[in-house]
Amino acid sequence: MRMTLNSLLAAGCATLALATVAAAQEAAPAKIVFAIHGSTSNSFFQAVKLGFEAGCTQVGADCQMLFAQNDGAIPEQIANIEAAIAGKPDAIITTIIDDRAYDDVLARARAAGITVIAANVDDTEGAAGNARQAFVGQNFAVAGYELAKALSDGFPAEGPLSIVIGVNLPGANFSEQRAAGIEAYLKDYQAAHPDREVKISRIDAGIDPATTAERFSAALTANPGLNAYFDTVNNNAAVARVLRDTGAAPGKVLLAGFDLVPQVIQELQSGYIQVQVDQQPYMQGYMPVIMAALGKTIHLAPADIDTGRAIVRPADAAVLMPLSAAGLR
Repeated sequence: MRMTLNSLLAAGCATLALATVAAAQEAAPAKIVFAIHGSTSNSFFQAVKLGFEAGCTQVGADCQMLFAQNDGAIPEQIANIEAAIAGKPDAIITTIIDDRAYDDVLARARAAGITVIAANVDDTEGAAGNARQAFVGQNFAVAGYELAKALSDGFPAEGPLSIVIGVNLPGANFSEQRAAGIEAYLKDYQAAHPDREVKISRIDAGIDPATTAERFSAALTANPGLNAYFDTVNNNAAVARVLRDTGAAPGKVLLAGFDLVPQVIQELQSGYIQVQVDQQPYMQGYMPVIMAALGKTIHLAPADIDTGRAIVRPADAAVLMPLSAAGLR
């Protein structure tokens, strides 16, 4: 029987997965802690948690996920990492949303012989900026560029363009890099359309959806000719509600953002959101666990994994809704 390259690769991956499980079962369970900057009310991180739990079940690891009390609460997250180090785990998985705040604590984790993997958000300088050994997550700047490129398909064919970028957590790595990627494409668009007026502005959109809605409303009042709004998280769902409440028709202001949550998928179906980019959070929870287990059982070093920049449009919403409701997307 002839086997294709893909079937050989699939067979090899399946064999490695079985070998990993077998080795993990023979050794003491890997002890893994995941400390994130998000709160339990953040639906995005529930998908990460499901992936994390699936990986832990598969390899028989002793796992704990530590949430912050509030989204973006760095001191709480670092306190959780400190507590994790004291418990002497085999691996710590964490999000790095600031380029300096985590340097000391993660260096101490590495000095203690703990495997450290960044997931979801990395230091902007990668391994050069932090002692973490690998990153599992999205390339934010590239994803921002691709998102803006996708939304530009819907730009009006003529006339001036006014575009607002909502930076939801100013100073945070993920929000700034996504905004930079969006702006990079828009500047390329400007350069390609020199005879057209293209106005690009930023606002501090806030991380809370209610705050984003309020600040977008102010921006819309100041600029009734607004053509498009980009959110660096998924608060464009809150913006969609603002537009609906003001009587604006779907598509009058084009909307784009990051990550799939049920509210976003509903607004894709309604036509108020045109494009969203998915970073596949389930993979961000699952893959670091597998690498941590491989590190403990057969001493493989963790590796960087790009979880992608999948562009999602309204036509994709129907198939994604049940997956989102189940917490998988």
